[in-house]
Amino acid sequence: MNKKWRAGLMAALLLGPTAVWAQRYGGGDIEVQVVGDRGRTLSQYPVREERGGVYKAYLEARRGQNYSIQIRNRTNQRVGVVIAVDGRNIISGDRSNLRPDERMYVLGPHQEESYQGWRTGRNRVNRFYFTDAGDSYSGAWGDYSAMGVIAVAAFREAERYQPQPWSQEGPGYSDQRGLRREPSSAPKEDAARGMPSEPGTGYGEKEWSPSRRVEFEPERRPFSQVFLKYAWRETLCRQGVVDCEGSDRPPRNRFWDERDRYAPPPPRDGREEWR
Repeated sequence: MNKKWRAGLMAALLLGPTAVWAQRYGGGDIEVQVVGDRGRTLSQYPVREERGGVYKAYLEARRGQNYSIQIRNRTNQRVGVVIAVDGRNIISGDRSNLRPDERMYVLGPHQEESYQGWRTGRNRVNRFYFTDAGDSYSGAWGDYSAMGVIAVAAFREAERYQPQPWSQEGPGYSDQRGLRREPSSAPKEDAARGMPSEPGTGYGEKEWSPSRRVEFEPERRPFSQVFLKYAWRETLCRQGVVDCEGSDRPPRNRFWDERDRYAPPPPRDGREEWR
């Protein structure tokens, strides 16, 4: 019986000690933090979530700030993590649905790792930084459907693996140089949406980030999901997340919309249509 192995990526070098995990962020066995270049962990404002294994929180974004996504595996098994920023897979750059057939990073038992940017080669990333949506990597593809959300889906391993050497750079890699625009001092109008720009993540400066390819077969469903909605401070004030007042509401977001959705009943016959 042939086995279908899906390739994951695991950092070849540990980056050394990172910020102390003073508080557990994320879905229990998987902890997620967003950290600025100066080592400052961005505060999270949790949102109550009824579904088990799902963690949601807001955090404050600052224009022009580089950031990294730190993930800690608290289990004694290898896990694969699909990471999407603004709805795009950070390895392939493709639109993500947090599925097990997407490209993912692999964390060893109790391993903690930092992911600093969009992967553009085996040893290269282009840095994450907070910017306006129109200047973001996702916005460059015309995709605003999950803007401002850092999403992580963690999968347990379904079968044992056999390590294989890296052969070549996989699909989705690019040699393009990151072109970074200077951050604006005030919100810009997003022409694509005709409204004040929400934050997004840019395709920043190129940086060395070694990795190696490993074999990993994920289970079909994630055991933990983390969604972090980053926003400018003025937006958090309007929403009452921080100690401010306001009534403006953000646009609908497919990774953040909390309304329940259920399958509608089928039409009674071919001529009727349910509403």
